[in-house]
Amino acid sequence: QVQFVESGGGLVQPGGSLRLSCEASGSIFNKYAMGWYRQVPGKQRELVAGILPGGYTNYLDSVKGRFRVSRDNAKSTMYLQMNSLKPEDAAVYYCNRQYEPLEVWGQGTLVTVSS
Repeated sequence: QVQFVESGGGLVQPGGSLRLSCEASGSIFNKYAMGWYRQVPGKQRELVAGILPGGYTNYLDSVKGRFRVSRDNAKSTMYLQMNSLKPEDAAVYYCNRQYEPLEVWGQGTLVTVSS
């Protein structure tokens, strides 16, 4: 059974940085495009960044130039480097397949941006 474990969230001041990690168990990771998603209460989950197995990346317009997604296929781990964080980036961040996300989601990792 596939599992996603997100980590690295926390409280950061506006303008600060965080690095999130996503470990994916099972045989899913190397075959698929993976994505970072975020969700705030009362809103739908949105795709923030995606990365193909070969490394091609794409980003939500509002995070372009500030966030960078990367992956280590050997470790079945994906990362999200978040710089110049803004209050509107605060959310619970999740990882899953970028296309056709699996029904199983991890617990997510909470990012709080506040002074």
